[in-house]
Amino acid sequence: SEIRTSISDLDKGLKGQLNMSQAMEDLVSAFVLNQWPGRNPFSKCMWEKLAWSSQKNLTSQFADMLLRVEQLSKWTEELETPKCIWLPGLFNPSSYLTAAQQVTARNTGLALDKMTIETHVTDMWNASEVKDYAKDGTYIHGLFIEGARWPRGEEAGDTFEVSGATCTGSLCDSKLKELMPPTPVIYVKSVPIQPQWEASAVGYLRHDPAIYECPVYTTSFRGPTYVFMATLKTKDNAAKWIQRGVALLLSSDS
Repeated sequence: SEIRTSISDLDKGLKGQLNMSQAMEDLVSAFVLNQWPGRNPFSKCMWEKLAWSSQKNLTSQFADMLLRVEQLSKWTEELETPKCIWLPGLFNPSSYLTAAQQVTARNTGLALDKMTIETHVTDMWNASEVKDYAKDGTYIHGLFIEGARWPRGEEAGDTFEVSGATCTGSLCDSKLKELMPPTPVIYVKSVPIQPQWEASAVGYLRHDPAIYECPVYTTSFRGPTYVFMATLKTKDNAAKWIQRGVALLLSSDS
């Protein structure tokens, strides 16, 4: 891998066995700054170009990489789809969601291009609480919310069922000093496209006052890291959350 090769070359360079190249010097500079090598646009190091989108520092992103490897290792050992997937741990999360739609399309006999996804926030805050596979979709965890939060316990209010999944709560104002609070386990359900929904570049817009059509991004950089559109329950007008720039993120900055 690039990490193993570049570190081995740097070790040889420091020992005098190889001439120090610009890529080696850039690697040392990134280590000193605790920055993921290659994030500097002028760096000759290749780590960033081969990695997933992230705003984390070197220590945090390396720990994140180990968790990704652990998830994939368990998955390949058991050869069984996880009941609840850590979506941020996938290199291409949108492909996994499309695959979940394909499974539902085969089971229901509906055409894939006539289906889309909707999201429902469950009352489970830990992936270990998920005991069964989701019907017509999948459970995901590990997301963060920016600009708002999801209530816990009694604050979340009454529960309701969606295809066997117990869901609760709605978007509420964030607390002081909570920049990116975590979200509970989310039920991503594959559903047929309804005639009244409006097709757009980011997904199908429901125009439902009880739903905030929330963009999901890989990082807080947003923009090109867009993944999909979540449908979050809201008691307030959606314009409130749009003005606050509320979004779900697959990764925090720390």
